[in-house]
Formats: sequence, C-alpha cells, structure tokens
Amino acid sequence: MTAAGGRGLEIGIGARYRDVISHRWPVIVAPQSEELLSSWLHRLAIANGVAPRDFARVLGPASGPGSGLWSASLDLRLPTPVAACLLTHTGVSRQKLVAMSLTRSAWRPLLLPLRSRGRRGRSTWLQYCPCCLAEDAQPYFRRRWRLSTGISCPDHGCGLRDRCRSCGSGIAASGQPDLVPQHLCVRCGADLRRAPKVAVSAAARRIERCIDDICRLEAVTGRLTGKLGGSPLLQRLPAIAGLAPTSTLSGLSASARRRCFEQLARTPCTWLTAGDDGVAVHWRRLILAAGGTSALMGQFVEALERDRHLQASPPRRAPKVDLPALLAAYRDIRERPPRPR
Repeated sequence: MTAAGGRGLEIGIGARYRDVISHRWPVIVAPQSEELLSSWLHRLAIANGVAPRDFARVLGPASGPGSGLWSASLDLRLPTPVAACLLTHTGVSRQKLVAMSLTRSAWRPLLLPLRSRGRRGRSTWLQYCPCCLAEDAQPYFRRRWRLSTGISCPDHGCGLRDRCRSCGSGIAASGQPDLVPQHLCVRCGADLRRAPKVAVSAAARRIERCIDDICRLEAVTGRLTGKLGGSPLLQRLPAIAGLAPTSTLSGLSASARRRCFEQLARTPCTWLTAGDDGVAVHWRRLILAAGGTSALMGQFVEALERDRHLQASPPRRAPKVDLPALLAAYRDIRERPPRPR
C-alpha cells in the first residue's frame, strides 16, 4: 500500500488486544472509610459504565444475579470466586474486601434483615443519614447503617432513615438499571440527600451510645459471659419499651425503633444491668454512668485488640549468645593499642 505522498505504508501483524491489555478494569474506585461492600460494588459498577443491576453478571454466577439484593447478600457472604474476581480486576487487597464485608462481624445478630420492601412499620435492610450523603464527595453507605441498634448519626445527631422520603420505598441500589449515583431512589429518582432531618432526643441517643459501647467492649474482650450483642435481650427491646410485645428490634422500621429508644430513655435502665455476670454488670454500669464513652471506648477497644494480637503472636526468642566469643572480642578491643589522632 502506498500513501498519498508516495511513501510506502507498512502494515504488520501485532499482538492481540486481549494479550496486551491489563486484567484491571478501566476505572478503580477506592473504598471509603467504613464503607459497606455493596456500596463500593455499586460505585465500582457505575464508574466502569455498567448499571448495578447488571454488574452481578460481571462477577459471575456465584454473586447470585437472580437475587434483587445480590450486593447485600455479598455483604454477608463473599464467595471465593467473587473475591478472586475482584482481587484480579481491581487490585484491592483481600484485607480491604473483608473489612468492607460483614462476613466475620460480631454484630451479625443485630443486622437488619435483607428486605427491600414491606409495610411502613417493617424494617428494610439498610439505613442512611442524608447529611452524611450530602457531605460525601462520592456518596456511599456505611457499615454501621446496617445495625438495628443504630437510630441516629453520631456525626450529625439526626435520625437515620430507611426509606425514600418521596415514595416510601427501601434502598435498592442493586436493582438500578441506569448509570446514576446510588443516592438516587431507584423507584422515583428522588435525591436521598435532600430528605429533611429527623429529630432524636439527647436521652435516646445516650441510650444508643451506651448500647454501642457495651456491645463493642463485650465483642472484643471475649472474656465476658453476658454478651449483649449475641443475646436476645436487644431483640426484645420493643417489648421492654411496651410498644410491640411480639416484634423484634430488627423487624421494626427506623421510625419505630426511634420511638422504642425514646420510650426506653424515659425509664430506668435496670434491664441493661441485670444478669449473673458481675464483671459484665460492672462494666455496663460504668458505661451507663458515663453516658456512653465513644471516643474513650474506641481507644480502649483498640488497645485490647492490639493486646490480643500480641498475645496470639508467637513469642520472640532472644538470640543465643556465645559468651566465650563475646568475652574474647571484648578483651581484644581492650588490648588493642589506641589509634593516633
């Protein structure tokens, strides 16, 4: 073949495209602090030009593409083939994937059930704080928003929501068929960030902080027998509050759980300090007296985790010392003539 200027144009056979491109996907999204795995998967899908509803097919059959809440299911159980796919195509470490998931979480008994729709008084699987979403450069959903014991945002003090303000539907970003951010309602397109604030009394937020601190302490120590998070006590809070004797805490909507905590704040917390474990009761009373010590408890829990890690690590043995050789070297140094300055 000859070009217009009379110069020859050489054409050769190069390497196949699939052999020269990287295995990484075009756009890699960095996980945010305390981000939920499903939230990261939604952002990853949109960034690479795939609607969240269809992204399950990219991850393979193990991701459960037939489920409407396929990403929420991966929060609880991340199959090995899906994890391998994400490791290969994103480069995100396995440790970060595990940190975003709830597979090994001690909070699983307190998680909201995987339910995206239902009556107004029933829970959905995920909550959100409109103020947090509005402040995020890239709105994402937090892991703590899946807890049934969470009724308010610790950063903004407002109540958490579990439904779209406009149409009343639950959060279902995994069913989004379009390339739109996950903070837009799948059903009506309303912006979740614009939902008005929900007021929560200081007394109710105090009870919430105390329960959170107690659960964190008892989860990390492993030495207290009266574990609050794994016991049915918290699930019976609606009955203790006298609101819904037959309902569990995780079965109530966000608004119903707020009313439950508001009612609990008006009564003595004897239900929280009852039990046969004196050590557990003592710690609970200290936390209740302090009104929740989130910052201090966070430092204490981190120290306990470091201590447990050190105890689990094999002890380092001191290197063996050849004492005669050491004394001989010391004698040689002493007998060596000084160097002229």
